[in-house]
Amino acid sequence: MLQEIMMLKYSGLLLAAALLTGYAAVAQNTPAEVKPLLGFDAGAAATEYQLEAQFDAQLKADNLRQWMKRLAAHPHHVGSPYDKDNAEFMASLFKSWGYDTRIDVSYVLFPTPKLRVLEMVAPTPYTAGLTEKPVAEDATSGQTSEQLPTYNCFSKDGDVTAELVFVNYGVPKDYEELERRGIDVKGKIVIAKYGGSWRGIKPKVAAEKGALGCLIYSDPKDDGYGQGDVYPKGAFKPETGAQRGSVLDMPTYPGDPLTPGYGSTKNAKRLDYKKAPTLTQIPVLPISYGDALPLLTALAGPMAPEAWRGGLPIPYHLGPGPAKVHLQLAFNWKTEPVYNVIATLKGSQYPDEWVLRGNHHDAWVNGANDPLSGLVALLEEARAASELYKTGWRPKRTLMFCAWDGEEPGLLGSTEWAETNAAQLQKNVVAYLNTDNSERGFLYAAGSHTLEKFFNQVGRDVTDPEKNISLNDRRRALDLVNGNADAQKDARDRADLRIAALGAGSDYSPYIQHLGIPSMNVAFGGEGDGGEYHSIYDSFDHYTRFKDPNFAYGVALAQTMGRCALRLVNADVLPFEFQNFSNTVAKYGTEVKQLTETMRAETEKQARLLVEKRYEAVADPTETLLPPRAPAAVPYLNFAPLDNALLKLEQSAQAYAQARKANPALTADRKKELDQLLYRAEQQLLSTEGLPRRPWYRHQLYAPGFYTGYGVKTLPGIREAVEERKWAEAEEQIKRTAAAIERFSGQINRATAVAGPGPAQ
Repeated sequence: MLQEIMMLKYSGLLLAAALLTGYAAVAQNTPAEVKPLLGFDAGAAATEYQLEAQFDAQLKADNLRQWMKRLAAHPHHVGSPYDKDNAEFMASLFKSWGYDTRIDVSYVLFPTPKLRVLEMVAPTPYTAGLTEKPVAEDATSGQTSEQLPTYNCFSKDGDVTAELVFVNYGVPKDYEELERRGIDVKGKIVIAKYGGSWRGIKPKVAAEKGALGCLIYSDPKDDGYGQGDVYPKGAFKPETGAQRGSVLDMPTYPGDPLTPGYGSTKNAKRLDYKKAPTLTQIPVLPISYGDALPLLTALAGPMAPEAWRGGLPIPYHLGPGPAKVHLQLAFNWKTEPVYNVIATLKGSQYPDEWVLRGNHHDAWVNGANDPLSGLVALLEEARAASELYKTGWRPKRTLMFCAWDGEEPGLLGSTEWAETNAAQLQKNVVAYLNTDNSERGFLYAAGSHTLEKFFNQVGRDVTDPEKNISLNDRRRALDLVNGNADAQKDARDRADLRIAALGAGSDYSPYIQHLGIPSMNVAFGGEGDGGEYHSIYDSFDHYTRFKDPNFAYGVALAQTMGRCALRLVNADVLPFEFQNFSNTVAKYGTEVKQLTETMRAETEKQARLLVEKRYEAVADPTETLLPPRAPAAVPYLNFAPLDNALLKLEQSAQAYAQARKANPALTADRKKELDQLLYRAEQQLLSTEGLPRRPWYRHQLYAPGFYTGYGVKTLPGIREAVEERKWAEAEEQIKRTAAAIERFSGQINRATAVAGPGPAQ
């Protein structure tokens, strides 16, 4: 943990608080020891701790409970009456707390189903129910007239009949296994399990392989009775439960598919939806394991590999056939308004530096866990901050709370707002702080690694409500007990906990990956597992039984994110740090080089086995298992540009740390100049060309994977070129990534010149 740097008596703390902020301090909540805070000198740190004690004292779990019950009382998907009602309710809360509040509206494509038919026509007839069964113990599960049916948003219209093929999770490597067994999905309908990657990847890959349609089901081994008792006895998915969700090709670009790269204002020019590049190319439908069972039972053909077999009481065959299914889907291709609630508390000293705190408010159905568990914490943070304002506290920087609409269909509200206001956001936003769903358990954080040390200080200073130790200490214990070898080593040897990198899946994506704004995404989890995700069972009743009954972790989330926001708006100098960042990026560089070496060794081994006909020798003659295709040799890539850039980054990061240590006191003009260099540094990591085949993603360090969806790819241009064996592209991406890192190092050097002694350069 970080060392403490000084001791202060209560009297000194009270005097500092009174002189520096003008609000009345509460002596009994003042810490006896003042731990160091990035961006604050010792006196300002003491004042900040006092403010945070007052903030914590305002937080009330019952507020979170009551707001969740109210917001989750009815389904509130995009276009529903209660979606707008919730936005207006939250706006009224913010206004009552003294925020300058508005609702910004965008107009986005949001298709809803008008026809869903799934039936097996051979070898025996079966018609899928496609309906989730309400339960008496759940007060809102029976609101059938208000609920969206189970469907995949942005599926294509279609009417197809074909033999069925089981494709496991439906990711590229699964199709390689099928090809070895002589199975081609061209002209077939595939059925895939949820899991293994983001749902939108499954129809994307299926279409690339020539399939006519795609079904996605929740296997009980992964998401049902294989995990525990099903709802309502337990938390897990019952037989008729199904997972709604978007299948928009977000790894290409998120947001409204009809306005790529620009805001979907009322009069914006729109693409023809039939030509939008991020819509799926085949019809796709989610189903329950109850509806999947007859279809999978009717499959014949080879047995699925052992690792593919799920929890249904059947032998898992691959097909194709004799199961033959008819899938017919049609949608209402409507434009709907989305309502982004924006509440602002203007900064007193640097009003043009904005700290954004966001969480979405729309849901697929009632959405107690996703997204309201995070949203109610945000509301309580805003209320508590307004109470501080009444005591005389004023944030130095502007604090903005954002409740986004349209996240579930594809980050629609946040992306369109970001694209509409892109230039202003890049000029003014210091950082974007995101939450989404959260529950009991351990701290999970991902984000820009320039904020890693800053966030470690936050986790150090918040207490876990179940264990009465710091959030960091509990998370470190988890990594030591259950982490992989690298996580265990870091937890044992590294002072700071590593935060993860950001991929996609929530509203931070447009801010970091398109605009280059430093971002964080934070949640608690691990002790509130369940099968309610995107179903009618994601309800207030389910959440308060199984997720966070006392809202203790909701309060902990408010404490955590409240500290993030308060420290960013109050800091004398923004708390960015570059040595952790340099260490992490160097780790990514080592990984991509090791990936290349591993691929080379595996390729050489496989080529040798093919020449020696070893695959034929071990194959069972009664089964079809073809040898794998011989991959091309892996060349030696020139990583020198990347290595040189990483060395410059390390040197620049060290020089900045030394300058800040040697010259902590800066003039007001220098502080302002330094702030702008610090928070705009992330923009140096953008490239104007963007990533290959998806230019919307401009960040050279973090992006969702082209075939992983939510999952992050670090150094994505290099890594994905290597994985896809595009060697010329890999060489080009090495140069482009190295150039971005060097631009970043140059920005740090400019910050060092401002932070160091002597005249700023």
